[in-house]
Amino acid sequence: MTVDGDVVVRLTGITKSFLGVPVLRGVDLELRAGEVHALMGENGAGKSTLLKVLAGVHRPDSGRIEVEGEPVVFATPRDAQEAGIAIIHQEFNLLEHRTVAENVHLGREPVRRGQVDRRKMEADTKSLLDWLGEEGIDPAETVTRLSVAQKQVVEIVKALSTDARVLAMDEPTAALADHEVELLYDLVDRLRARGIAILYVSHRMREVFDLSKRITVLKDGAFVTCALTRELTSDQLVRHMVGRSLDALYPDRASADDLGDVRLALRGAGNGRVRGITFEVRAGEIVGIAGLQGSGRSAIARAIWGVEPFTAGTVEVDGVERRITDPRAAVRLGIGYVTEDRKGEGLALRQSIRDNALLVRRAALTGGAGRRKSDLGELLKSVAVVARGEHQEVRYLSGGNQQKVVLAKWLAVGPRVLVVDEPTRGIDVGAKQAVHRLLRDLARNGVAILMISSELPELIGMSDRILVVHEGAIAGELPAGTGEEAVMGLATGHTRGEVA
Repeated sequence: MTVDGDVVVRLTGITKSFLGVPVLRGVDLELRAGEVHALMGENGAGKSTLLKVLAGVHRPDSGRIEVEGEPVVFATPRDAQEAGIAIIHQEFNLLEHRTVAENVHLGREPVRRGQVDRRKMEADTKSLLDWLGEEGIDPAETVTRLSVAQKQVVEIVKALSTDARVLAMDEPTAALADHEVELLYDLVDRLRARGIAILYVSHRMREVFDLSKRITVLKDGAFVTCALTRELTSDQLVRHMVGRSLDALYPDRASADDLGDVRLALRGAGNGRVRGITFEVRAGEIVGIAGLQGSGRSAIARAIWGVEPFTAGTVEVDGVERRITDPRAAVRLGIGYVTEDRKGEGLALRQSIRDNALLVRRAALTGGAGRRKSDLGELLKSVAVVARGEHQEVRYLSGGNQQKVVLAKWLAVGPRVLVVDEPTRGIDVGAKQAVHRLLRDLARNGVAILMISSELPELIGMSDRILVVHEGAIAGELPAGTGEEAVMGLATGHTRGEVA
């Protein structure tokens, strides 16, 4: 029986190439019982391939895998599963219209007298849920009725039902709302306390520093370092990953001389979700909006763009009062909107990069049937999309390149105001820097940008000033460079500030 701190899995000198191109080059990784070990690196660093080696999907070209000190060879994913290794993928692998118990025991259903023993299946599932401290989930409940956080619990219970001693969690908070992230923290802590070794893959710095004991960094398929989390700073970690400091992620802010006329102004605007919203955004300015999940920050964005229109107050665009009742009207006024749900609302995943880049132009603008091929090529080049060509389907791009396509979609129509909600969610550090520079370049070219982000370092690093929303109203305005404590004080209602 493995005890806390013992090495459960050790990978040594793992190499892997595809068509002669090295993807992993001598990677070492050690996972211990009762420990959260973070794996970090940019997209393309080799994290996904290493996970697949650990899961038995890929066999390494060379190197050694040991489970509890014994060398093993995983010929198939089942071999890894039988060795106690499970992967919790970012995209859930659940049958939505089957019960929790059916999903947990899929392919391994207990049988009694030639029939599936549902009573035992549900009892065993309840025992695992109880062991994990999740008594609130009914094993007989249909998965489609569960929240995203509860579905994640089902995935974990499914893994534990195979006697998993190692859980690899790939971007586990990518689909979670802010309040659900706290639930995941508690869940990870319970797993750790029960001796499970956890490999935690995430782009989110705060989670990594909050949860992990050690961090392994990969760059270009090679092992860079493994260090105790407490001995690293955010800046050191970024340098290990990309060779640049954290400060380099954020371009210089606008000066007073860079700002132009007021592009967007809200005066006492409200609807059923927010009230009394008053602020201005000038040409060349990036105004950040902070707030807790459910505070109304995204509701402001959706109202500006006419998805859930304001029913009170006024909206002015370039000094003229306008009534925006639908997205088409917003687009015609020069307002663009980058939704926080990139895959669900921002892109047509099975269409090409070209079709996505022209999506708004074709759909909302009269006479916008297309754009010259040369112009489109320059547009995609300007946002640095890395792809095989403009006819590649968007679903095959990395998260960072998908986000660049979303921005290209709006550049194709030349917005005067751009509202961006979580512009770098789920993308790596290098891609974040590219998006940050693109947004600042747009501002320098006269676009007024309203930026919503739940990552406070990003909000503080990018914004020329910050509006903080609390319970549907603006709690205050903070200047550029404000500390996180001041933002959170307003966001939680503990402090009050000056309202713009």
